[in-house]
Amino acid sequence: MHVVFVHRHGPGQFVHIARRLILDGWTVTLVCESTDRPVPGLRVLRYGSTDTGAHGRRDRKEASIPYIEAGRRVADILSRLSLHGRAPDLVVGHIAWGGMMFVKDALPDTPVIGFCEYYFHSQGGDAGFAPSDEISLERRQTMRLRNTVQLATLDQMDYGISPTIWQKSRYPAEYRNKIVAQHEGIDTSRARPDALASFRLPDGTLLSAGDPVVTFAARDLEPYRGFPQFMRAAAAVGKRNPDVRFVIAGGDGISYGSGPQGGDNWRKQLLEETGLSPDKVHFLGQIPHRDLVRLFQVTAAHVYLTYPFVLSWSFLEAMSCGAPVIASATPPVREVVSDGINGRLVDFFDTDGFAEKIEDALANPDAFRPLRAEARRTIVSRYDLNDCCAKLHRFMLQVAAKRQETPSVQQDPAIPLNA
Repeated sequence: MHVVFVHRHGPGQFVHIARRLILDGWTVTLVCESTDRPVPGLRVLRYGSTDTGAHGRRDRKEASIPYIEAGRRVADILSRLSLHGRAPDLVVGHIAWGGMMFVKDALPDTPVIGFCEYYFHSQGGDAGFAPSDEISLERRQTMRLRNTVQLATLDQMDYGISPTIWQKSRYPAEYRNKIVAQHEGIDTSRARPDALASFRLPDGTLLSAGDPVVTFAARDLEPYRGFPQFMRAAAAVGKRNPDVRFVIAGGDGISYGSGPQGGDNWRKQLLEETGLSPDKVHFLGQIPHRDLVRLFQVTAAHVYLTYPFVLSWSFLEAMSCGAPVIASATPPVREVVSDGINGRLVDFFDTDGFAEKIEDALANPDAFRPLRAEARRTIVSRYDLNDCCAKLHRFMLQVAAKRQETPSVQQDPAIPLNA
């Protein structure tokens, strides 16, 4: 069986299933602009960069042009594979970046699965979530143009996959019946509790379980992941708890949204705003995954915030490590965390509420033990990598066989779509 994955910066979300399929003897090809990690046995075909704007940002008149060009280049590669007798039995790809737009034009009889990560709306999601975030006419138009790229693929794909039920719910109703909610999975054998774990800070301090350590992790430290709210809560906690240490993993770039006015990064701006003592906070930058896991294993309170947006792998890994999690009550977090059962939930903008819950975790660690155990059980039962890969494997086999019935992928229990 030959499967082609399409991803702008791959393999991305397909890394785990690609590894499994290669081990099972499949021929696996990645068509991409660039790669984010090597995978033994994965054949990589690059279509080259289509990004002509600084940092990938363009005005609304140009918003979809590079994506259309990416789609044409991917279709050309697929067509040439077919002409040389290497046509795939199945194409699976991320639908947001244009690469999947013309797959059916190149391979009209090949089954196609689209990875449906996020559909843009001017309300109810990330846009306009912050009170200061005004949605202009131009921004609405830009979002609509970005969605046209996805719509062109939604219209032709045979089935789709969304990581969470809430992310699926953001897509137009007429397409949801062919999208299944299935997460790509968390390696619970690596991200696991370890009472003997330790973490050494850059200054040489060795942290271990039981120390008053509060952690925060994101790819980049920015408002989309609630970094300002965390820093303000940390400043309040630090004033009342002299021994607490805040350990923060994440870069100074911008993954989503925009940077602060004045040219500084959010880390510098929030340090200046809050006055958080430098001897209490440790900024690690982006760290290796193994170190991040150790951080989750020793933390006394892991804080996670997000706009209504895609859910971070790191948050699920923290839960898998049995970390005591304090998170924003935003979808899709509420799809995973039940307040008082496997974590604590706080309104995203309630800085005092976060400070209170952090101090509770520091002062009453025994009260969090049942929540930590339940957090681990939640991830093992619903997001375990082996189980998720097995479901995706069966699903892909069904689609490749062009079965007419809806493939039977077990989905997580539904949550209110207006949560």
